[in-house]
Formats: sequence, structure tokens, C-alpha cells
Amino acid sequence: MKQQEDEKRTDAAGTLYLCATPIGNLEDMTYRAVRMLGEVELIAAEDTRHTRQLLTHFDIHTKLTSYHEHNKFTKGPELIEWLMQGHDLICVSDAGLPGICDPGSHLAMLAIEAGIRVSPLPGCNAGLSALICSGLDTTRFTFVGFLPKTAKKQKEVLEEVKGHRETLIFYEAPHKLRGTLDDLAAAFGTDRPVSLCRELTKLHEEIWKTTLGEAQAHYAANEPRGEYVLVMAGAPASTEPEAEMTLEQAAQRALELTGQGFGPTAAAKAAAQGTPYSKSEVYKALLTIQQ
Repeated sequence: MKQQEDEKRTDAAGTLYLCATPIGNLEDMTYRAVRMLGEVELIAAEDTRHTRQLLTHFDIHTKLTSYHEHNKFTKGPELIEWLMQGHDLICVSDAGLPGICDPGSHLAMLAIEAGIRVSPLPGCNAGLSALICSGLDTTRFTFVGFLPKTAKKQKEVLEEVKGHRETLIFYEAPHKLRGTLDDLAAAFGTDRPVSLCRELTKLHEEIWKTTLGEAQAHYAANEPRGEYVLVMAGAPASTEPEAEMTLEQAAQRALELTGQGFGPTAAAKAAAQGTPYSKSEVYKALLTIQQ
């Protein structure tokens, strides 16, 4: 009998909607999201003041409640109880998809554990927006997000992804960018291709494809401004020594690396490792193939 009662209660529960909001340009808000934000009784927001500005722009007057990293363990159960009473709830972050680098993921897990339906209201995401404009491989990628605050944990994360062949996506704030570039260059090498994407969809949007070394030098002389997404090429193919490796084979390997986002010089250097040929020899052979 108790199991039947629990099932009835879950069936009568509301739906938790995870709603994407613009990462810069308010015109990126979807019609469906605007309608739903106006129809529900309650919106759980990471920063109610920030979200209120968004709602005001679209003439939405739905009640807001605060739900963020510092109150999620106490507020989360309260919101689950609200949903269990049959009310729908929309969860939003400051920008982009809730649940990506914010406590929305915690609320979704609580809802699923309680048998509550969780549904997306899709839209903007900074990481994917940067990826498709990066000029790097988009077929496989790993989202790393913000690196841990402590040096020990940060080193563990970088060691973990160091050998990943797929494209890597990082988030970073402007005041931490220089230090992060130094850490990435130390872990992956200054030749690793990277696209720095800042202020996406905003007035001063900039997407710059370069290398970690060049990015270090640029921001040593220029102040970082705006929020950044760093899209970095994955590790090159294994360069273990091969029996009777020919110069043409080494050049072909370098050509493959250029297709992964490496510049000709960096590709030649990587392809020459473990072979009897110098970087310059592979580089010259690469130019011949390209011509």
C-alpha cells in the first residue's frame, strides 16, 4: 500500500525545468523559455538580482527564490518538496545552461532520486558555442570547465587529461587567465594549439586561434578582459619509434597533426620525436607534400 501511495505522489509531482539563459546577447533567449518563465509559479535562480533584470526585460513577473552553491543543501530539499506538491519549477543559472559548473546539477539529481520529471529548456552554452567557432576538432571533446582552486588538485586534473586525444574545453575568469595559461603551457607545452574565446555573443566578442606560448606572451603585455572559454587541441598521436620509419611517413604524420589544429612547425616537431629525423627535415618534407 505504501509503495502505491508513493507512486501516486510521484505521478502528481510537478516538473523541474532546467532553463538556459543568454550568455551575453538577450536576443538569444528562446520563445519557449520566455513563455515558460512567465507560466510557472516559481523560478529558482543562482542570483535573483541578475535574473530579475532578465525577467524585467521580457516583462515577466514570476516569483524568484535564491538557489546557489552556498545554500543548495538546505534549499534543495525545500524545492523538491515544492515539486512533490504538484508545482512546476524552473531552475536558471546566471548565464547558459544550469547544471554546467553550477548547483543546478545537484537539484536535478535530487529530483530524479525523488522520481520527479526533469526536462530541459535548451539554449545557450558558452563551451559549445566556443567549440564550434574554435577551428579545432569538434568530433570528440572533453569539457573540463574551471580548474580546481588548489594547486594539488589542479595538477591532478591536468595530469589526468594530459594524454587525451580529444579537444579540451576550459572556463576561466579574466583575473586568473595568466596563471592558467602558465599552468597549461607547463603541462601541455607551449606549441599546443588553443582558441581563446572571450565575451561570446557580446559587443566585444573575440575568438583568437593561437598557441599556448603565444597566448602567454600576449597576455603578459595585455590585460585580460571578459570571461574566457579556452578550447585546446588534444594530445598529438603517439610518436613511439617505428621500425624503418621513412622521412615521408614522418611528414605524413606531421600533415595529420596540422589537420588537428597544429601549426606546421609544431606538427613537424611532434612528428620528428622518436624518429631519426630532425624537426627541420620533417618540416621540409611536409612543405613538399603540401605543395
